[in-house]
Amino acid sequence: MTSTSQRGLPGTRPEGVEDEKEAAAHVREMFGRIAPRYDLLNHLLSLDIDKVWRRRVAKKFRAVLHDTNARVLDLCCGTGDQAFAFRKEAPVGAEITGSDFVPEMLVRARAKSAASGAKVEFVEADALALPFGDSSFDLVSCAFGFRNLANYERGLQEILRVLKLEGAIAILEFAEPRGKTFGALYRFYFRNLLPRLGGLISGDAKAYSYLPSSVSKFPNPGELQAKFERAGFSAVQYERWTGGIVTLHIGRKL
Repeated sequence: MTSTSQRGLPGTRPEGVEDEKEAAAHVREMFGRIAPRYDLLNHLLSLDIDKVWRRRVAKKFRAVLHDTNARVLDLCCGTGDQAFAFRKEAPVGAEITGSDFVPEMLVRARAKSAASGAKVEFVEADALALPFGDSSFDLVSCAFGFRNLANYERGLQEILRVLKLEGAIAILEFAEPRGKTFGALYRFYFRNLLPRLGGLISGDAKAYSYLPSSVSKFPNPGELQAKFERAGFSAVQYERWTGGIVTLHIGRKL
């Protein structure tokens, strides 16, 4: 069981890592290694439910996306799936941008954009030091990437900075379900089967052992809500989906 002190870390701390700089370097290198099989494993290990979650996030912010002048940023975008979900929901005039600090992921995101004709701009950027001006975006999202930041508070402060007044934040993250029976089944799959399957298919068992470890150390929904509020977000709330496997955290800059 994870202790409160572990969840109180400023950000992700992979095994053997001592500080924020090492954590960021470890995460960048690890995701670079698994980039070639990243999409396959995401869809296979989630039984394609990850696509449903991303579409649901896009529909949740339909009012923002349907503005032809909307500017949307998807942080830690990986190969771009959440950004593409936004693109499908938004009119041509809306500007969708994906950012990530792993170049190998962005190569694949840009290839998918070119192949599909989906107009999404992809930018190499660190979520803790974004290359965007203050008050630039109407919506900033992060799907399954916020957990990997080396410092959660700094990540939230950067999101707040680049959001326009009345702009929205949306963070979709894994969580540990509370139900006794379902929770036990989930933990068995997540901690035992998933790392083995992921390691077998990707050839990188260490990366897929990191996933359940990072989820167990991540702040629970109530703790993350408190971090949102301390960072300066208003109207903060969260929704548990699919039995509590994932949680959507939302807030506003007011």
